Amino acid sequence: MDIAATDQLLSTTRAVRRRLDLGRPVERDVILECLRLAVQAPTGGNKQAWRWLVVDDPEVRAKVADIYAGQTLAVIDRRYPHIKDPQTRRVYDSARYLATVLAQVPVLIVPCVQGRLDEPNATHPAAFYGSIFPAIWNLQLALRSRRMGSVLTTPFVGDDERRYTEVLRLPDTMTPVALLPVAYTIGDEFKPAERPPVETITRWNRWTD
Repeated sequence: MDIAATDQLLSTTRAVRRRLDLGRPVERDVILECLRLAVQAPTGGNKQAWRWLVVDDPEVRAKVADIYAGQTLAVIDRRYPHIKDPQTRRVYDSARYLATVLAQVPVLIVPCVQGRLDEPNATHPAAFYGSIFPAIWNLQLALRSRRMGSVLTTPFVGDDERRYTEVLRLPDTMTPVALLPVAYTIGDEFKPAERPPVETITRWNRWTD
């Protein structure tokens, strides 16, 4: 195994919004390749309850984007004036951009989990989501290795979930977890993000001596 190549993949798989190539189609067979790798992620209890809805129909994308824009832009407009950190403001700027162009993104992927947390005898939330997020990260790594970008968004909250599920015709037994815009990237020069030294955020054996 090429450790350097693996480390580069892990450290440069960024949340991509502005650099999604809106004019280049994404082939279905490439998406299926990435999903085959996604489902190789560990799955709790071997339930394999993840399901994937891939949206490449322009009409459906437009309806999803309309809901997303109304929801996201309202949050950004409410929070943005209070943000002082320049980096956080840049993130919000790119989130605003994504909300305005989402309908043009070639593919939207909705990872789902079979089942509902509000049903009788539902599993613990940690176990419920414990398999889908490793699979989502596998998917994003596979996309990155094929010169595609994505960003994990989680818009399925409150009444908006019902609006999305109606557009996507999701059954009541399915829980949509995330929405990933997917496209080839404009350029491939991604670099590691600034993060605090792990020595400053790591404890050994016990949190306090």
